Amino acid sequence: MLYYLFQYLENEFSLPGASVFQFITFRAAAAFILSLLISAIYGKRIINFLRNQQVGETVRDLGLEGQKQKTGTPTMGGLIIILATLIPAILLAKLDNIYVIILLITTVWMGLIGFLDDYIKVFKKDKDGLKGKFKVLGQVGLGLFVGAMLYFNDGVTIKEQLPIEQQEVQENGRKKVFGEAHKSTKTTVPFLKNNELDYSKALQFLGDGYEKYGWIIFIFITVFIVTGISNGANLTDGIDGLAAGSSAIMVITLAVFAWVSGNIIFADYLDVMYIPNSGEMTVFILAFAGALVGFLWYNTYPAQVFMGDTGSLTIGGIIAVIAIAIRKELLLPILAGIFVVENLSVILQVSWFKYTKKKFGEGRRIFKMSPLHHHYQKLSYHESKIVVRFWIVGILLAVLTIVTLKLR
Repeated sequence: MLYYLFQYLENEFSLPGASVFQFITFRAAAAFILSLLISAIYGKRIINFLRNQQVGETVRDLGLEGQKQKTGTPTMGGLIIILATLIPAILLAKLDNIYVIILLITTVWMGLIGFLDDYIKVFKKDKDGLKGKFKVLGQVGLGLFVGAMLYFNDGVTIKEQLPIEQQEVQENGRKKVFGEAHKSTKTTVPFLKNNELDYSKALQFLGDGYEKYGWIIFIFITVFIVTGISNGANLTDGIDGLAAGSSAIMVITLAVFAWVSGNIIFADYLDVMYIPNSGEMTVFILAFAGALVGFLWYNTYPAQVFMGDTGSLTIGGIIAVIAIAIRKELLLPILAGIFVVENLSVILQVSWFKYTKKKFGEGRRIFKMSPLHHHYQKLSYHESKIVVRFWIVGILLAVLTIVTLKLR
């Protein structure tokens, strides 16, 4: 909204300084600061409101140290993250940008699913919350929507780098490095020199014209990633500050990739896929990052509020959609390694328990408890130490992810 206002003021009245709103970097920085202030300042009011409404967490007795003391801590704190993201994004981003529209819808969509889950837990006194099949249905629905929008919308295109012999100098003196914008099911593969993978090639067995069915593979991959990452974030939200801090590291890294992918100069220099108009996502992404950092003010140990599924499902959904939009989803096993490991620890634990129970008549466990962070709690590590060490691992994974820009 402010972008359009200052664009009008510059065009009609030549208002000094109004042109600064044309720069993505300025608006992204402003969005980060504004969202951080909203979550940090107004977060306390939201926490008090939740406490007054008796929106307290019912903690299951898992035999973990300090667990009982958390009973009654306000939950649904994800509302702080959502509001602190949406307000700066709506104020400072271009609202006619397809990528921004998709991210806004993702935030509301996943926020509603998480809110419904928390509402059932708190007010209906059902500890299981929203039934798993309905939760997965909502995630799959979002994946279908995002995949369809990213494939069929005319505003979503890529530009591929031309062979050196086809690169020519234009009238403005600049060399034409990229070809014309076009639809594509290609994505980026890390660590490889010729690092592009076309999903549609999985259908080559169909013969000539197989490319027109590439959307099936693309949408399937989108559904799988959105569901997996959102569940991973949900499982990671188990101790104070772990999910919010880890997610902030991932989101800031994705902001770098979004800005580079949408900037033709840096896309050329770093030899990455150029995605027109994707740089505008940087404004939304940094608003999201600021909201997460501000939320940590109240969520670090001892937490004054829990994000609940309202926050964790939303976080995972947004991270997945950003990665897919900038064609960096194959980097998620590295960047979102914490989410992936937390997910795998549960899958391995449950699978091994069922297998050994069937074979030996007694279920056995790989970890003392899953998800993985609870395993370390069972080993008597203080949760603050666990969280900080997970953050350190997250930073290392983020650095490795950024290094893939040049490491091939």
